[in-house]
Amino acid sequence: MSIPSIVVLTTLIIAVLWSIAIYNQLVALANRYKNAFAQIEVQLKRRHDLIPNLVEAAKGYLSHERETLEAVIAARNEAAAALQAAAASNVDASAITNLSGAEGMLGKAMGKLNVVMEAYPDLKASANMQQLSEELASTENRVAFARQGFNDSVMGYNTYRQSFPNVLIAKYFGHRDDASLLEFEDSQEIQSAPSVSFS
Repeated sequence: MSIPSIVVLTTLIIAVLWSIAIYNQLVALANRYKNAFAQIEVQLKRRHDLIPNLVEAAKGYLSHERETLEAVIAARNEAAAALQAAAASNVDASAITNLSGAEGMLGKAMGKLNVVMEAYPDLKASANMQQLSEELASTENRVAFARQGFNDSVMGYNTYRQSFPNVLIAKYFGHRDDASLLEFEDSQEIQSAPSVSFS
């Protein structure tokens, strides 16, 4: 074999091994963020299952606040449908964006419910309501933790996919688009009461 042939063959082998390494890393990072989404899915399903119980417990006290209760249930149903669609789409970017919007609407509806519930001390003192509220708060913390893990995994995938020279060949391996972050409005923003000034 001549030296130019050896150089060409060596370069070809290096290019193939390099491409295999990039492909394997893209697959590993994509699987990591999809697994992280599965963790969010578990916690969001738990949250969606708790909300009807919370609304049912509040119904007796908030009979004239029917519109608020119905808004919470409607937002919960939309969020549950968006979650199911995101899971079915293999964590597609547009489905994640829809889920973010639906969860934002649910957060706003829950914030309004919390403001209404503040006006009913008997409701807040109910043992059933306290237990449900504690479970929901615990679930919210789990959702936040799982969402942070998902977003960290998405950032790792996107950074690797966008890095040079990976960006040049990622699209040929089926990794054309960035993964989407899952962003919700902060619960503090949602639950904060408007400020009133008498000046």
